[in-house]
Amino acid sequence: MEPETTDWRREFADRARSERPDVAALCLLLGAVADPALGQRGIDEAHIELDRLAGLLPFGLTGARPWALALARLLGGDCGFRGAAHDYERLESSLLHEVLRRRRGLPILLSVVWIEVARRAGAPVYGVALPGHFVVGFGPPEHRVLADPFDGGRLLDPADAELLVAGATGAPLTDSMLGPAEPLDIVLRVLTNIRAWAAARPERSDVGLWAVELSLLLPAHPATLRYEHAELLVQRGDFLTGAAELDDYADVVEPVEPAVAETVRRRARAARAMLN
Repeated sequence: MEPETTDWRREFADRARSERPDVAALCLLLGAVADPALGQRGIDEAHIELDRLAGLLPFGLTGARPWALALARLLGGDCGFRGAAHDYERLESSLLHEVLRRRRGLPILLSVVWIEVARRAGAPVYGVALPGHFVVGFGPPEHRVLADPFDGGRLLDPADAELLVAGATGAPLTDSMLGPAEPLDIVLRVLTNIRAWAAARPERSDVGLWAVELSLLLPAHPATLRYEHAELLVQRGDFLTGAAELDDYADVVEPVEPAVAETVRRRARAARAMLN
């Protein structure tokens, strides 16, 4: 019998707090929470597929550009991994096991596939968390090559990267945006995308709830997630627990934002009043 969802959450928390968090493992555990049918067998099959894809890369590659081109030929070309606008409308686009199956996904999940395949083959690869559009980097800063897995692995010159950032934020590209993304930051960004997907679909507050709860299991997370969690509980009819969490959040923010704390306490009182 497969472990219950709570077991997946405990394993997610343990792995998130390990000395070297593994992005693929955490994304697959996230997928097991989202899709209880995945199970350990599905997780194992996803790891096997990543290993298989890595084994298809040529031997003896050196240098950032040859690695980027080889990944683009294999994943973007031969295997057809890429994204399209309608992929943003699907929850599956944020679940690694589904992205491996469908070969479609959001930029960050496609980048996770690239990173994990390339890493297994020995490439100097890392994620680059450009605002609004995650991409993949190869090599050291002085010889960095960027590729966009969402666009089938198209290599990006500096002007391309500037256009991506300007289109997402209106701000200029800075060197700080090009550094390697930390594993837990990648996982939090995946969960943030899922929370945004659920927020646009009130009937899927169940998805928003588990995405927030997994985010809260990460060692570092925005304090406002506690407020979001409380509001979701209230939205789903757990008025007493939600009100208690709202009061707890008010206690945290009161020393620096007393007006916000009072607003939150009013929200907690309104939640309790719903029981009458």
